[in-house]
Amino acid sequence: MKIISMIPARYSASRFPGKLMQDLGGKTVILRTYEATVATNLFDDVFVVTDNKIIYDEIINNGGKAMMSKKEHDCGSDRIAEAVEFMDIDIVINVQGDEPFTDRKSLAKLIEVFKEDHDKSIDLASLMVHITDLDEINNPNTVKVIVDQSNFALYYSRSPIPYPREKNVGVKYYKHKGVYAFRKDAILDFYKLPMLPLEASEKIECIRYLEYGKRIKMIETDIEGVEIDTPEDLERAKKLWK
Repeated sequence: MKIISMIPARYSASRFPGKLMQDLGGKTVILRTYEATVATNLFDDVFVVTDNKIIYDEIINNGGKAMMSKKEHDCGSDRIAEAVEFMDIDIVINVQGDEPFTDRKSLAKLIEVFKEDHDKSIDLASLMVHITDLDEINNPNTVKVIVDQSNFALYYSRSPIPYPREKNVGVKYYKHKGVYAFRKDAILDFYKLPMLPLEASEKIECIRYLEYGKRIKMIETDIEGVEIDTPEDLERAKKLWK
């Protein structure tokens, strides 16, 4: 089984443009993320795939591997699909470019899902973190996920799900971490299938997989790290890095 990691990296993020080229402990955020992913020693190869020459040069000039997208893309999955379409691989793991604290333990859990899936019934695997803070549960920037008894995703939303009409039933809330592991066929299907209304409404790309009947296995992790979406996140990351 050939397993690679792709790190989609877009320069013009809407909430924090240029965030991937910000300094984090003497290196850029995207370089930190790339090096952390390589350091896991879990992959046959690791690439940054980007639409921007600045990011491309940052990785190449520091001895890494990078690819330039040939087309414009709305999301990271599309960018990765274009890059892997003609590669001889089985599994590709999408590590977000703004997660420099990517850890080996969580990625290894994702890989294990596919090693144990002998009948190839799982299309994707992803990570979730138990959250209890009400501000985070209600924050639309925090994507929540609900799962069935076997931890297959039922739905993702920016709203609190489930809605707490009854507060004394022991419901847990889970934050979806944007780290995905795909079978190659699943991500190529995603690339070819049009966006449907639920994905368009929530602006959550993995909803497209659910709308087309794909099975997403969610793995719980207790390692949250810091996703750098805002300047405030970057300041938190700098403190954590120290």
